Amino acid sequence: MLFNSLHFFIFFIIVTLGYWSLGWAGRWRLLLFASCYFYMIFKPEYLLILLFTIIIDYYAGIWLEKTKESKRKLLLIISIISNVGILAFFKYYQFFFENLSHILGLWQVENPFPLMKFLLPIGLSFHTFQAMSYTIEVYRGNQKAEKHFGIYALYVMFYPQLVAGPIERPQNVLPQFHKLQKYDWEQVKSGLMMMAWGLFKKIVIADRLAMVVDFAYKNPSEQNGLTLLVATFFYTFQIYCDFSGYSDIALGSARVMGFDLMENFRTPYFSTSISEFWRRWHISLSTWFRDYLYIPLGGNRVSEWRRYFNQFFVFMISGLWHGAAWTFVIWGSLHGFYLILAVLRAKYLPKLSLPNNLFGKSVNLIITFILVMLAWVFFRAKGMQDALEVLKKISLFSFSETIKTPLNRIEMLISIGLIMFLLWKEFKYFQINTQNTFRFYGLMVLFVISIYFLGIFETNQFIYFQF
Repeated sequence: MLFNSLHFFIFFIIVTLGYWSLGWAGRWRLLLFASCYFYMIFKPEYLLILLFTIIIDYYAGIWLEKTKESKRKLLLIISIISNVGILAFFKYYQFFFENLSHILGLWQVENPFPLMKFLLPIGLSFHTFQAMSYTIEVYRGNQKAEKHFGIYALYVMFYPQLVAGPIERPQNVLPQFHKLQKYDWEQVKSGLMMMAWGLFKKIVIADRLAMVVDFAYKNPSEQNGLTLLVATFFYTFQIYCDFSGYSDIALGSARVMGFDLMENFRTPYFSTSISEFWRRWHISLSTWFRDYLYIPLGGNRVSEWRRYFNQFFVFMISGLWHGAAWTFVIWGSLHGFYLILAVLRAKYLPKLSLPNNLFGKSVNLIITFILVMLAWVFFRAKGMQDALEVLKKISLFSFSETIKTPLNRIEMLISIGLIMFLLWKEFKYFQINTQNTFRFYGLMVLFVISIYFLGIFETNQFIYFQF
């Protein structure tokens, strides 16, 4: 079910009203049932995959808590292999098959494995990582095993963040499911405003920019450099508004019911370095990789060059997590390269560092934005050939070229104006104040009118649903 659909609007009203009319036992049952229905709308049979992993990790948590140290690691490994195995089978089988076929083909050897194509279950990477964080935290002794099967299933299935995060930790969410949340009108208003702002970012900004991006990236060889540069600039904001818009709706819909989910974005395009960008972008994923991959690899406690390898490896795996294609691997590797290069520059060429004043911060912000924007080319392109074609043409662009776009001049000005409005709000970094009820209703009406007149109503799927 898509957040930007009439179906979800009706679903949300029914579930929320039902939730507040029930006691604790009725609430978790309703939320679990509603979450199953929410996921089944995409493809019902894939609910069985979630059920399989839920059962394995539920019992793995209990056994991990009871078992002696000598066998605990084995149980954790079994749980991780089960989760990663399902993810690898559905998401990466075809990718590895194609690459193995290419390698074997160099020696004129036929691939012994059969070619099998699967439709990737929606949000598989997200709820797989959330399930893994539970068993790892139980293993580390930071979380007690959840004995209530229904509550644990709800932890994995909770519909607001089921298909695209944020990837929650059990310490944050599980205790909230055990509490009888008290109705708070201020919290409801705040949640509804977050949802409205998220819908605005998705329907008005992201989907409008997508028309230019899709047109240019459909056949990059037919476009000039200036068109591809503008499309890449637009995509930088499209993907942000699309994904952060989803996160706002997720956090807002949960907040309406009294739940607090972790913040997933914090004005990332105002970062003055790549490391700062990753402290502000997709926070739940970047901290997941830090806690469960980078630190276990040794983190900063190892030699200098081993630390560089760990950083690069984590970013490369992060790219592969996003998609089973070399373009995603390159995208992640680029960010790892950016990070290492920045560390080396600061260590061996400190004179190249800019002063920590307004001028220096502004230049670093622009450089960081350009590096991130160019990396997005690999994220958006259909393949390596297209990505390289885009970068080649961008490097040779001329302002004398004519921008090709499906939007007319007025619509392009509206798109640019929306980006400026977004940046202004991000620069201010303020939460929309809903304490004044009259102000709340006024802003909600303004959002509805803006979405109605400026929105693109084609029910476009959120970009991160494919991951």
